[in-house]
Amino acid sequence: MNFIVNGCAGFIGSNIVDKLLELNHQVTGIDNLSTGNIKFLESALKNPNFSFKKIDILNIEELKESYIGGDIVIHLAANADVRSGTDHPRKDLEQNTIATYNVLEAMRANSISKIVFSSTGSVYGESPEIPMREDGPFPIQTSLYGASKLAGEGLIAAYCEGFGFQSWIFRFVSILGKRYTHGHVYDFYRQLKSDPTSLYILGNGKQRKSYLHVDDCIEAILLAVNNAKEKVNIFNLGVDDYCEVNDSIDWICGELQLNPSFEYSGGEKGWIGDNPFIYLDTQRIMKLGWKPKYTIKEGVIKTVQFLKENEWVFEERE
Repeated sequence: MNFIVNGCAGFIGSNIVDKLLELNHQVTGIDNLSTGNIKFLESALKNPNFSFKKIDILNIEELKESYIGGDIVIHLAANADVRSGTDHPRKDLEQNTIATYNVLEAMRANSISKIVFSSTGSVYGESPEIPMREDGPFPIQTSLYGASKLAGEGLIAAYCEGFGFQSWIFRFVSILGKRYTHGHVYDFYRQLKSDPTSLYILGNGKQRKSYLHVDDCIEAILLAVNNAKEKVNIFNLGVDDYCEVNDSIDWICGELQLNPSFEYSGGEKGWIGDNPFIYLDTQRIMKLGWKPKYTIKEGVIKTVQFLKENEWVFEERE
């Protein structure tokens, strides 16, 4: 099968490319390298079953041409800067919603009818129901990122109905692991690298969050694609657990053998749109036989270990 992976040089994208190649699939990787890193594709670029195309998916004509011969699209490319959404609201619209429309149109132009979409647990906003179910209540959106992803979900569902597409939509918690370069573990590590004696923390540190290791995430995605046969298949992905931000900080500091002082910005939320409690019901994906291998703590520690061994990622991001 020929997989097209949008965002192939990113954290999740590069890991899923490696897995698909390991399974002997053909893979076409697409990335504009604005946030992705070509070094993450070092192994893939040596594989004859992989081809890389530097394309901005906002360029719909180039995208249509790059999709020729594809069988299924894994759409991971997005703006994931949740915290700064209100500073540049059009970015979420363009890179998440309009980009998803372009992907769907490029698929339609090439008679590709299968799409895997990375959505987010943020679409649940501050849900009155914890843990959040895929078919649970949807409150008012609290972040532009979540709203743009939910709009993408809606477009995909409409294309499934209108043009006979089939989709697998995954609402992720925060993902951790190898090649991680965005999120709280990265931010805290970077702070401590600069000043091991103190750590500034957004909010009060009591925000409750769930996390998932990237290997478990990819295993769940491929399992669902092979076994879930509805027109629109929606799955929450996360560990059946959560931790406080303070817990995660303790694990990070413990792995780095540091004992810094803490300074909190205060309040229940770290930023506008931050959900102080994210915990997803994962029974639907578990009924397919999936079970995560790593706990949240193990995921955090493995991420710190990756950053310790690859501190060049900080220089690259700068």
